[in-house]
Amino acid sequence: MTQAQPIPHWPGRLVPLDGQQVYVRSAPGSEGAESALMEPALFVHGLEGSSRNWTDLMDLLRPRLACEAVDLPGFGESPPRPDGRYSVAAFAQTVIALIKKTGPVHLIGNSLGGAVCVKVAAARPRLVRTLTLISPALPDLRPRLDLVRFPVIGLPRVGPRLIRQYQAALPPERRVAAVIATCYSNPGLFPQARFAAEVAELSRRDSLEYAAAALMGSARALTSEFLRKDRHSPWRDAAHVTAPTLVIYGQHDRLVDPRAAGRAAHVFRDARIVVLPRTGHVAQMERPRLVAAEIGILLASAGASAEAEQAREFPLAPAG
Repeated sequence: MTQAQPIPHWPGRLVPLDGQQVYVRSAPGSEGAESALMEPALFVHGLEGSSRNWTDLMDLLRPRLACEAVDLPGFGESPPRPDGRYSVAAFAQTVIALIKKTGPVHLIGNSLGGAVCVKVAAARPRLVRTLTLISPALPDLRPRLDLVRFPVIGLPRVGPRLIRQYQAALPPERRVAAVIATCYSNPGLFPQARFAAEVAELSRRDSLEYAAAALMGSARALTSEFLRKDRHSPWRDAAHVTAPTLVIYGQHDRLVDPRAAGRAAHVFRDARIVVLPRTGHVAQMERPRLVAAEIGILLASAGASAEAEQAREFPLAPAG
């Protein structure tokens, strides 16, 4: 079966934020007066990802939302933070600073980006209209073989050597193919027309002096988050989220265990939990239409709840 030609990745720009810069891609919205009424949405990628991970989902949602996707500091086209921090808390600070430029957003995150979005929604609830998490990297100590590399990569001295050895042993083409095989349930669904661009992007990142530090720092941060307990646990942040929430897991995710759906249903206050069949770690790339449909349900539900709340606060006066 011949694949349809994929759409180009959305254009972007560097946005200054409190002494740092981040690269933000924007999908043009509807034309005319309706565009001014569109609510903003912000998309946050996962470890080793970028704003390009959201291209197709943004296209499906932009008739309704003003969609922007950010490259976290040190990833994609964004330079590192001036302080060199790659913690979940540091990423959350950057995302909060970006949201303050637009006002409250529909916040959507995948993997590491999901953990970042949970922290943002818990710390600054007024900035988040709704929260969508796709395979969020929240602590789960059940063993996953594909996760073993993250704690090791984060080790000082050991991590840089392993990264150099990996780059020397495998050309960019094979590394891109390996990432797709890990993150997709069906790697054949990845658009082949985009493969060369991903190889070129990985080759570019290999030449950046901070790329290894970004990978190591983020892997170390995720490992640290997974080991936090009690009041410091990211699940404690999840319990403080008040925004209407959608949490999507992939049935065949090799990185985030879909059995975490049970805990998510128990912890989040106002959440709908979905496990997509035949789906891996990046549902927004592998099954964008299904994800867009689920987000549509979330937006409709949140809108109806807001209207009901407004009616309770401002009841109509009786006629006559």
